[in-house]
Amino acid sequence: MEPTLQQQLAAAGRCLTALRRAFDDAALALARRCAPAGRLDNDRLDAEQVASFELAWAAADLLAAENAVGSLRPGSPEVDARLALLFAAEAGAGVLARMETLFAELGLAPDALDALRRDEAFQVLRRAAGSRALEQAGAAVEQAGGDVGAVELDESHAMAQAAFRRFSEDVVAPQAGRIHRENLTVPESLLQPLREMGVFGLSVPERFGGSAPDAHEDSLLMVLVTEALSEGSLAAAGSLITRPEILTRALLAGGTPEQQAHWLPKLAVGEPLCAIAITEPDYGSDVASLSLRAVRMEGGWALTGAKTWCTFAGKAGVLMVVARTGDRASGHKGLSVFLVEKPSFDGHDFVHRQTGGGLLAGRAIPTIGYRGMHSFDLSFERLFVPDANVVGGEAGVGKGFYYTMAGMVGGRMQTAARACGVMRASLHAAITYSRDRKVFGQALADYPLTRAKLGRMGARLAACRQLACAVAQQVDRGEGRMEASLVKLLACRSAEMVTREALQLHGGMGYAEESAVSRYFVDARVLSIFEGAEETLALKVVARSLFERALGIAGAAA
Repeated sequence: MEPTLQQQLAAAGRCLTALRRAFDDAALALARRCAPAGRLDNDRLDAEQVASFELAWAAADLLAAENAVGSLRPGSPEVDARLALLFAAEAGAGVLARMETLFAELGLAPDALDALRRDEAFQVLRRAAGSRALEQAGAAVEQAGGDVGAVELDESHAMAQAAFRRFSEDVVAPQAGRIHRENLTVPESLLQPLREMGVFGLSVPERFGGSAPDAHEDSLLMVLVTEALSEGSLAAAGSLITRPEILTRALLAGGTPEQQAHWLPKLAVGEPLCAIAITEPDYGSDVASLSLRAVRMEGGWALTGAKTWCTFAGKAGVLMVVARTGDRASGHKGLSVFLVEKPSFDGHDFVHRQTGGGLLAGRAIPTIGYRGMHSFDLSFERLFVPDANVVGGEAGVGKGFYYTMAGMVGGRMQTAARACGVMRASLHAAITYSRDRKVFGQALADYPLTRAKLGRMGARLAACRQLACAVAQQVDRGEGRMEASLVKLLACRSAEMVTREALQLHGGMGYAEESAVSRYFVDARVLSIFEGAEETLALKVVARSLFERALGIAGAAA
């Protein structure tokens, strides 16, 4: 007799528990290899990059599978239960394969893994990703119209989600194609309504004119709004919130009371818009090695050097610039954050000349996607910044790395939400086209392979949505730094997979620029690169955190 859905979910829970034990064993063994004297050694960490990268991905898949199965409640839609089971089956098989490789490399006895492969529960779970199960899941996704990954929300969050989804569908989506194809700058026809809806103040506390509670953050609202706007357009709407979010968190973490009172109300109403200038041509995600130089002069600082991939730099009226105020040997402790004010420009290049001779020039980088906000190369030549615009004032000099990192957790959560919005748009487009398209006399949606594809797409979207919302609530409790990186890893890679399949289901039409899925596909590719490239996140944040946690637990047990 075929196991019931509940019996299959119980088997999934049993397998995930066994996988978690195996994962913990591998994490501890690899941590000890990277910490021969009890402390993590950078040379050893570099030598174990491949194994660490695999461990990080196993952590992302395992956490998402545990959350997908664990978040189901009595009354959860059957489609979400089927998708949770499907994701757990495919992710669990992948985690087990990674564990077998790591166990062999680390010299760990494979007995527990062998036992799991022989366990009837694992056989039940494997069948949950079989052909028939995939087809059933896809049919359920198609019937649900792609509305999967339900998250229980209170009234205020549900109302906000509904309002921004309507705005995204009615206002953003109709303009998105032209903005992408003609490489336009985000127009005021989108910016002004979003200002009026308060979108730029979602992370600004109420006492400064925003909508965030004064006592705590509301990352869940940020995730919901970002996902909704990204469904209409990643570049023309979904990414608008990220920059004020990062700057707001940096100001809250280190800004003086005067800076907070001056800047936060302005950021809350989107006047001025802002951009974040961190990345440099030679250092990418290696923030600690940045070299753009800030030199003291009377009344302030002179900035000289280059930045790259500064998104929205032209339109922005203020740039959050991370610059070196200490010598190179001081590493991350020699960085400070400057607020560089400039006129707003609509074009693809600009030059801002100061009266005293300072200069800031920018040129938009041509890209295959993510058009609308534009990312710029920037050149600073003795650009003057007054002392009042050093975040934290004199006490903030040398603390820029920490203020920047305070904003990046929110940025990573938002990027995961952006990925979910792009996936949701792609899944809806794939379902609509599959229903309408006739192939060999039959609707494309009626073929088993189409349904299998829709099932896998729906399972990834549902797992990522639910994990993003769960981690957002962790972040609001002051936790979840590593988990925010995990959900970014998973959601951004998943967006590439889902948009690829959506385009494939469209056939030749999917490759045409007039088709929205072609935009989703090229937009999705940037997600694994910005807000921390996946390699940097996996090695420098996730793996290190896993190792520190494993060594800490082992030390406490000893």
